[in-house]
This record gives sequence, structure tokens and C-alpha cells, in this order.
Amino acid sequence: MRKFCAIVIACIAWQITAMAVAEAKFVVIERAGDCELRQYEPAIVAETIVTGDFSDAGNQAFSRLFRYISGNNRTRPSHPPITSVEAAAPSAKIAMTAPVGQERVTNGWSVTFMMPATFKLEMLPEPNDPTVRLKQVPGRMMAGITYSGRWTRKLYDEHAQLLRGWIATQKLKIVGEEVWARYDPPFMPSFFRRNEILIPVERVH
Repeated sequence: MRKFCAIVIACIAWQITAMAVAEAKFVVIERAGDCELRQYEPAIVAETIVTGDFSDAGNQAFSRLFRYISGNNRTRPSHPPITSVEAAAPSAKIAMTAPVGQERVTNGWSVTFMMPATFKLEMLPEPNDPTVRLKQVPGRMMAGITYSGRWTRKLYDEHAQLLRGWIATQKLKIVGEEVWARYDPPFMPSFFRRNEILIPVERVH
């Protein structure tokens, strides 16, 4: 019992700390229970593509992306390098943001870390890992559902079905792939985790 209480207290403390972590910016347009219609602002993400099944894709990608924000990168020079010393660009650390996104693409899974809003694309350090790239994501309208629990395909499918059902009752059309958004680290107990499924939509007139 004491061990359980210690875990709960530690996780609450982590959540309080995590409140300082920047998140993707959006405005809620409509809300119905756990479902929301949101308008997201444009964002920049670091992306890597991985193969494998639904559950393992995030684990494969996380280390690549985490290494990038931890310094496996090279800063962009403000002017053309003059000497070999200048040419060896230093690395930079980038603050962690939320969520970690996962989306089905033709050749596997796209997994992304959102970059802090203070950066423009040309300001971000370039990845040393050729499997990591930076890209701009335009602002878009997304239908979303929030849930807690384990990172399993079963739970994902259950909530994705609920979200698609809600979309069908609205004057909305699905215009893109589902995005699985995770806000917590793997050590967080499942009942504390915040998970979301986001689907790009447009209004039907």
C-alpha cells in the first residue's frame, strides 16, 4: 500500500511539473463529452518514419527523436562558415513539448515531436540523423477524443470508433489520417495517462 501511495504521489508531482511543458496550441470550437472540435495553429515538428506494428512504432521512433532534441543536431550558422572551426557547428538542446504524435503513412508510421512555438523552421538545429527531418504542419481543424489507459490497439480502436461516430453526427467530413497523441512518459501508470485521437476534418455545407 505504501509503495502504491508513493507511486501516486510521484506521478502527481510529475504531472505538476509537466504543466510547464508546452503543448500544441488550439482553440476548442465545440465540445460533447470526451469529444471536441478544435482549430489547431500551424506547428513545426521533428518527424521520423518507422515500420512495425501499431504498438511498437512509438518505441522505435522515440529514441531517434529524443536524441535529436537532446543535442544530436547541428545549429545553423548565421553566416557562411569562414574557418573549419566555424564549419563544425555546435549542437543545441531543445525543450520537450507535447504530444508525441503517431500517424499511419504509406511506408509505415510517422512519429513526431512538436517543436517549441518560439522557433521558426530556419532557426531550428539540423538533425544529424538522416532518418529525422523537420517539417511545417499547417493549421487545421481536428476532431479529438481524450481518454486514459494503456497504449494498446484495442483501447485505441474503441475510442477511434466513438470519435468517428461523433463526427458522423456532425456536419463534418474526414479529410486525413488519424493521429494518435500521447502526453505522458512510459513510466506513467496507465490510469494517469492522457491519450488522444485526432482526426482532420472539414465542415460540410
